[in-house]
Formats: sequence, structure tokens, C-alpha cells
Amino acid sequence: RLAAQRIQACVRPSDTVARLGGDEFTVLLDDVSHASVATAVAERIIDALASPFTIKGAEVFTGTSIGIAMSSDQLRDPHALLQAADIAMYQAKSSGRSRYALFDPALSVEVQQRLELETALRHATERDELRLHYQPIVDLQSGAIVGVEALVRWRHPEHGLLSPATFVPVAEESGAILEIGRWVLRRACEDVGRWQRKHPDAAALVLCVNLSARQFQSPGLVDELSQILRETGFAADRLKLEITESVAMHDAETTIVTLHALRELGVQLAIDDFGTGYSSLAYLRRFPINTVKIDRSFVSNVTSDPNDAAITAAIIAMAQRLHLRVVAEGIEMREQWAFLRAHQCLEGQGYLFSPPLAADDLVALLEQGGCIVPHVARAPDLTVA
Repeated sequence: RLAAQRIQACVRPSDTVARLGGDEFTVLLDDVSHASVATAVAERIIDALASPFTIKGAEVFTGTSIGIAMSSDQLRDPHALLQAADIAMYQAKSSGRSRYALFDPALSVEVQQRLELETALRHATERDELRLHYQPIVDLQSGAIVGVEALVRWRHPEHGLLSPATFVPVAEESGAILEIGRWVLRRACEDVGRWQRKHPDAAALVLCVNLSARQFQSPGLVDELSQILRETGFAADRLKLEITESVAMHDAETTIVTLHALRELGVQLAIDDFGTGYSSLAYLRRFPINTVKIDRSFVSNVTSDPNDAAITAAIIAMAQRLHLRVVAEGIEMREQWAFLRAHQCLEGQGYLFSPPLAADDLVALLEQGGCIVPHVARAPDLTVA
């Protein structure tokens, strides 16, 4: 309501402001002689919404993305005009927050494909098109599988198996990530719980599941997770939820409250992509977490870049002093494996050990003994200065 009032104050009495739904507004400007008139209004709206809103004594900030479409011989139909403005809005979003963009027919194909992807994604769960792959997490000394990370894939009816990088940003932006996230949590608990009951050696496996920004910030997260654990019978202490460092630091005080609520359910917690989010170490000390995962960007260069080697070694040492587990991501070379072992990093994952596997392939690996040390006589030794 406050946003609507500010928008209305930016236009003339003869113009029309409407809320289409959710956080999406439309402004109809009548009798506009040139695009510069529309862009001037867009700039006023962006400025008006840039100031914080005061709600219950707290300041709330919002970004604004505006798409502009001018009526023409090609855009006479109201539906086509709205669609063109929508396409321009997506273009503005892709350029960053608090921007506007004029509709460009040359860009419409690319954005239309994005809109079609978003529409298809909303039906992916009900059509059973989502799949889970599991990447083993191994003990870096023995190679024994100690956990698995659940990674979602989308078997698109036309484009085949799509990686998360293709569709998760679209799902996050559209809000579809909430439904996808619930599906991932439930299906992963069902899968791993079934393996643990069938294979006693897998009873100690830890299931790692990533929480998106929207999912972590959702008010219903704790209740939803509690229900999933109850209905699937999955042991809470065998579930490890991962949030990225940037998500954790978005609102650190609220993060602390949410993390404590999750810990009360008995689950483990991890900070993912550690080292990339510039977090405050003071907050890190206050987060009730069990694990930090070293980002692959550091691991990939530990044998070639002295700075990345120093950062990686420092993260391991710091985590050990804080009594946290350390998992290294993106291990692809024996030399990286040797470096991490030499610095007492206990766990890791990466293509050196195994790519993400379909559920049946992972079960077969567990049945073979659940040990996947690379086929080398021994890792090369490194002298640690």
C-alpha cells in the first residue's frame, strides 16, 4: 500500500496505476509524445521507492525494476503492450536493481524464452520432471563415503537434463524455488532414509541439502522442515542444511535466530562457499553451525596460487580452532587432495572422487563398499612449511 501511494504521487491525475498481483504494478501513461516522458516518470518512481519504508519502527528497503513499452502500429493490442513492458522489465532486472529499460524487439526472443522457461518450471514438480543426483562426500584419508550432497536436475521435456545453473536463478527470481526446495528436501530425505534402512553401513551417512535465499528467509521454513522429518522418519541429526555465506550475511541477526530454530530441530548446519562472501568473523563465531565448506575457487588453485593456498590453509586452521568440520569442494586433482590432507582437512568432494550420481548409481556404489579413493597407489606427499 505504501509503494502504491508513492507511485501514484509520481504520475498525473489522468494516468492510471494498478497492482496486477504480488509485487507487480503497472502504470498507464496517456498522451505521451516521446519516450523521454516515460523514462522521466520511471526515474521519479525509482527515486520515490529508493527511500526506506518505516514499518513497525523498522526501516525496509526495496529495489525497483521498470519495463517501458510505447504503443505503436506493432503494439496496439493491450495484451501485446503489457507483454512488451514485461519483457523490458526482465531486461531491466538482468541489468541490476533499480533500473528501467525500454522495450527492444531485438531482445524479445531471448526474454520470451526466459518467460517460457519460467512457466514450464512452475509445472516441473507436478509433472515429475525434477530429478535428484547425489555427490559423495568422502573421508580424505580413507576415501570412505561419509555423506552425500543432494543436487537437483530438471529433465525438461524438450531440452533434456538441465543443470541447476540453467534454471535455479529463474526459480529464485520467480519464487518457484520455494516449491522446488520443499520437493528436494522431502525427496532427499526419502531416498537417503531408504538407503540407510536397506544398507546398515549407510546408517551414518549425512545428507547435505542446499537452502536457497528465498527458502532460508521463508517464515514457514522451520515448520515445513519439522513436518518433512516427521513424515519421512529421517533422523534430524543426519541432515545437514547448507546456506551460502552471502545468504547468511544478508541479515545476520535474523540469520542467527533462524539458525538457532533449525538447530532446535536437531539438524546440522553448514556455511557453503566459505571465503567468497566477506563475512564478519564476529558473526561467524555467533552462528550455531557445525561445518564450513571451502569454496571450489580456492581449492582449484591451492597448488598454483600461493595466496589461495594460504587462504585455504587459514580457513582449515580457523575452523579447527572453532571446533568446526571442514569440507573442501571441487577437488579434481591428486595434488589438491594431497594439499588438503597435509593440512588436516578431513572431508571433501569433487570429480577426483565422483561426479554427482543418479540415485541408482549411488546405491550401487554403496553396495560395493562405499569407498571411492581414486585409483592411485598413494597421493603425492607435500612438505608443509
